[in-house]
Amino acid sequence: MFLVRHHLYKWKSHFRIDADGKFVEDQFFPKNLRSGRRFLRSIGASITCSNGIGKDPYIPSNEKISDARLIYAVAPAMGHNQESHPESHFRVPAIVNALEKMEMTPKFRGSEIIELQSFKPASVDDIASVHARAYVSGLEKAMDQASQQGIIFIDGSGPTYATATTFHESLVAAGAGIALVDSVVAASKNCLDPPVGFALIRPPGHHAIPLGPMGFCVFGNVAIAARYAQRAHGLKRVFIIDFDVHHGNGTNDAFYDDPDIFFLSTHQDGSYPGTGKVDEVGRGDGEGTTLNLPLPGGSGDIAMTTVFDEIIAPCAQRFKPDIILVSAGYDGHVLDPLASLQFTTGTYYMLASKIKLLAKDLCGGRCVFFLEGGYNLKSLSYSVADSFRAFLGEQSLASEFDNPAILYEEPSTKVKQAIQRVKHIHSL
Repeated sequence: MFLVRHHLYKWKSHFRIDADGKFVEDQFFPKNLRSGRRFLRSIGASITCSNGIGKDPYIPSNEKISDARLIYAVAPAMGHNQESHPESHFRVPAIVNALEKMEMTPKFRGSEIIELQSFKPASVDDIASVHARAYVSGLEKAMDQASQQGIIFIDGSGPTYATATTFHESLVAAGAGIALVDSVVAASKNCLDPPVGFALIRPPGHHAIPLGPMGFCVFGNVAIAARYAQRAHGLKRVFIIDFDVHHGNGTNDAFYDDPDIFFLSTHQDGSYPGTGKVDEVGRGDGEGTTLNLPLPGGSGDIAMTTVFDEIIAPCAQRFKPDIILVSAGYDGHVLDPLASLQFTTGTYYMLASKIKLLAKDLCGGRCVFFLEGGYNLKSLSYSVADSFRAFLGEQSLASEFDNPAILYEEPSTKVKQAIQRVKHIHSL
């Protein structure tokens, strides 16, 4: 299923994380490394402390941001790439190209859409609000070896790779999310319907655990943004929705005992990494603020619409969040090679529309999406573009891309059973 399996025994150097979050080199892969091609894009920002409260040159003007309906940031991590790896540097450019082609950028839409042209990388303190400092410093030191060898592997379960630019580009990705939180919060103070934020970033983040990387993910972008929203803006109650096809185990673990951050994940039952069982509901003070809903293979638009109406919306309404953050994985699409759900482009339009409305009803419209998975470049780019249309209040164009003929009957009985079990456990 993974294109990278062919290369597993060719990889030379592998790093693992010990119990303290430190990197330990493991000579498991005996053959020579293959360096991925490097497509570097210069990033003008320097590594400094992240955005603070108050006037900030990185936040658009009040007048400009109040007119917008969508604000996004792009951090493609062009130097973070391994040839033939599904999580490649082609992903974000494919989305950006599709947005240009479909005239969904500021060039064509004027004040409706804003692209943040400059933003600061996250600081080490931002990252350390979620991850062990030993892991962060260890990854930074590992960049020397990555520079010498072209590519190293820092976790074998994904597998998760690193190049010489991975540390900096991961800070930039997290910084993009932080900047969007700043912008959306600023807009919410001046208008009743602020723009939705979307971080078109990589590497993805929801598998990265507090002690280290995992499953293609380096730093937990959405988790870092959640802690930042609490710390910098006083947004105490954060509701995180993760609709990636894989369980967001890193985000799950980061907030498992935290009563102020509600983590809700829908994912394919039995998929990587094997976590996210229905009885994983939180621990201690956080019991009840983690909800996991494993969906049977073959679940599609009908299943997800029902899940939103009967699980996601009632949970959010009961929790009363100050901001909604979304781990937006597009690998549940029927065309995606790494799983077997039957989401369509229309499914993602529905989710974007309903989440935007939920944020408007519950938390002053404060909502930021973070790109996670999605490995078929066409379905990924079309689905993100249709999400943009949903944020703008425009009609979906999913019918121009989706092919109903390839869909089969959803396992409605199993879906209903899964939903009923979750409703019983969480008293919904």
